[in-house]
Amino acid sequence: MADLPDGTVSDPDEKIMRATYRALGDDGYADLTIKRIAEEYGKSTAAIHYHYDTKDDLLAAFLDYLLDRFVETIHEVETTDPEQRLDLLLDKLLVDPQDHQDLLVAVLEMRSQAPHTPAFAERFEANDEYIRFMLKTVVDHGIDQGVFREADADHVAKALMTIVDGARTRAVVLDDDEALATARRTAEEYVTATLLKEN
Repeated sequence: MADLPDGTVSDPDEKIMRATYRALGDDGYADLTIKRIAEEYGKSTAAIHYHYDTKDDLLAAFLDYLLDRFVETIHEVETTDPEQRLDLLLDKLLVDPQDHQDLLVAVLEMRSQAPHTPAFAERFEANDEYIRFMLKTVVDHGIDQGVFREADADHVAKALMTIVDGARTRAVVLDDDEALATARRTAEEYVTATLLKEN
């Protein structure tokens, strides 16, 4: 997850999302309360409830917020070179989160609630679909441009997502501080073996 940008923010929803980000990072999902978010927000719980009826409503909005931020960072990537774009995308998925272990923990806790909380399940599914779409699009573009070998782009995208998901789970559940770095190297090896043409 990328750091939230500094600066003055006037939008109440944005302020609440930032407060939720900090509270989740500090306390995790299990101990998160509206009161704790309100403390980070600097206002009363009533101010939070004015915008969100329940904690689950707020957290569903927070998941939307995280996906929107991820989309923004992807759109900021200026290169159209397929190999560089795929590298940068994998960095966003496996390198950037290394500095946000606390948030990785909280998001995995929320993911574990998805089978029982449809609003969470919808957001995680949308997030997964978007990332797989981005990966597949980059691979297809690389194949069309002759940069990558012919391959099943959908399968490649799913394989890379499996590497990402497995690494994030290991990083949290097993407290494996090498998991993301190992996965980044594994993803690079997979891309090299599957997509890159021999020189």
